[in-house]
Amino acid sequence: MKRISITWLLLLLITAGGFAQNTDALQGAVVKLDKAASVKDYESLEKEFITLAASQKSSWLPYYYAAFCNAKIGFLYKEDGERIEPYSVRGEEQLAKAQSLLDTIRQKQELAEVYTVYSMVYRTKVFINPMTYGRRYGTLSDKFMKQALQLDPQNPRALYVQAWVKYATPRMWGGDKQQARELAEKSLSRLKNGSTGVAPHWGKTEDEELLNKLK
Repeated sequence: MKRISITWLLLLLITAGGFAQNTDALQGAVVKLDKAASVKDYESLEKEFITLAASQKSSWLPYYYAAFCNAKIGFLYKEDGERIEPYSVRGEEQLAKAQSLLDTIRQKQELAEVYTVYSMVYRTKVFINPMTYGRRYGTLSDKFMKQALQLDPQNPRALYVQAWVKYATPRMWGGDKQQARELAEKSLSRLKNGSTGVAPHWGKTEDEELLNKLK
């Protein structure tokens, strides 16, 4: 009996040690993501998150962050649409994997985060060729943004995406710079505490950049 108890204790210690290592690795990658700015940064981090996904098979976060990296690359290539497609395709696939790992009934806030990045990825598909893809993927982007806000109306990242769309859309098609400013300010006010950790907390830099454009 004593020998069995020792074996179980060793197994628990090994499992706990592996979990701690995985959490530390994800935390380290997220810290780097918080400082990322270039396509090269996001490409490197996407690979890192996918490597983490292979060792954290039940966690949605590595796939979510890999997709976010691809969304950010798409926005950086906004004026060079021909380069976006492989990133948007991978982002879409990664989000599908992230969503498959969520309990969509109990994890509504997490699902809202996934839908927010879905909205961003589909927006980057519009950049590829607005005339060809605008109606299809713009509609999908709006759909996921609205679903994210329905699940979590105060989610600052969903509010940021909504603000960006209002800013980037011509007024004749529903754009509104004043509303964009209000939404970005609302989003930023919810990010003032500067949250850290592995849970999604990005958005402050994006809000500030958008508000600078709206001055």
